[in-house]
Amino acid sequence: MDKYITIIGAGLAGCEAAYQIAKRGIKVKLYEMKPIKFSPAHSNENLAEIVCSNSFKSNLLTNACGLLKEELRNLDSLLIRIADKTAVPAGQALAVDREKFSEEVTNTIKSNPLIEIINEEVTDIESIAKRSIVIVATGPLTSEKLSESISKLLGENKLYFYDAAAPIVTKESIDFNIAFYGDRYEQEKKKDEDVETWKKRQRNNNPSYINLPMNEEQYTKFYNNLINAEVSTLHDFEKREIFEGCMPIEIMAKRGIDTLRFGPLKPVGFDDPRTAKRPYAVVQLRQDDYEATLYNLVGFQTNLKFGEQKRAFSMIPGLENAEFVKYGVMHRNTYINSPKLLDKTYKLKNFKNIYFAGQITGVEGYVESISSGLVAALNAVEEYNNTNKRIEFPKETIIGALAEYISFPNEKFQPMNANFGILPELDKKIKDKKLKYQKLAERSIEKIKM
Repeated sequence: MDKYITIIGAGLAGCEAAYQIAKRGIKVKLYEMKPIKFSPAHSNENLAEIVCSNSFKSNLLTNACGLLKEELRNLDSLLIRIADKTAVPAGQALAVDREKFSEEVTNTIKSNPLIEIINEEVTDIESIAKRSIVIVATGPLTSEKLSESISKLLGENKLYFYDAAAPIVTKESIDFNIAFYGDRYEQEKKKDEDVETWKKRQRNNNPSYINLPMNEEQYTKFYNNLINAEVSTLHDFEKREIFEGCMPIEIMAKRGIDTLRFGPLKPVGFDDPRTAKRPYAVVQLRQDDYEATLYNLVGFQTNLKFGEQKRAFSMIPGLENAEFVKYGVMHRNTYINSPKLLDKTYKLKNFKNIYFAGQITGVEGYVESISSGLVAALNAVEEYNNTNKRIEFPKETIIGALAEYISFPNEKFQPMNANFGILPELDKKIKDKKLKYQKLAERSIEKIKM
């Protein structure tokens, strides 16, 4: 092996990884195809280019992304430090001057004598991995040739190009006075139970699906709001293929008022335990994590704006006070099937010296990408030094919980932002949400500092 570590991609994850490795006295070869070649969404020659919003989200510790930033500050994250330095007024959020942010990152990386920037498109990972440890941090718009190389390396059906994901809510925010458990056609029918006995059984039951029944009036109101909700604007390169094989629920609804009732909201196989009758429509929620704290809305892939999703989907009985930890998306997004491929260090399970970092792993968001770059870098350093040591952060931290989420077996895996729903519960149940998040944050920071 050559005496350096290779990083492919100089975005947020790649630059953080390069800094962390060089900080520990190891040479880095950092490949970036700009300005030789640009992805469809990029236009700036600087490193760590921010394409969409200039916001790194909330700074509050009672917000999961705010907590993640604080964890990273404790670990000397270069990019969070520069984000703080180039911040612009944004209330409780950390927003940056995107030009100054990218310039500062670029100047810092370029001035480091241990980091060599190579402006070249990488098209063959395996040949590089024969010479050095590799971190692939090419983001959600990985080039076509490199995507082909990744597919060849990982095998068929391990690389996804279009992210069609449904919203995810926390189980504790679902109203179980309305919701009931049960798989279609296998619902237990205990018509003789009184209401309190039924509620107790619902609390103690824990199958994979939660069902939300709707009567005709509720369905009609929801339907009318859905078809009139405002959608997000797609990039031109997404419009050509985005709806192939997976139709947004709002597009499906516009085909006719009963289309959803014969599709994802069909009530066949269910009785509403409150009425012992078949509902007019049923929204199903499917378990999304091992601990059954998160559930996704089945068939609700959508291109609605996030605020519109919150408004429209909160009209579904049982979701009036739902906490959305992830909104539905339909956009161009290259990512690997991480639960089958990666461990908690972001390393490929079946390859000795290849790591992935950033949104290509299935973490979503600027800060989440930075987090994955840091974890991959720390472990690449341990491998480089032959210590046989793995750096795994506690699952009580957002950094550790994200690594746990992307590496734990999940047949319905979809990319995920930082959220409190992926953290283990506190020893003592706290009803007040703000206080609960405060306690989760205190526990996390304590673990990070240990």
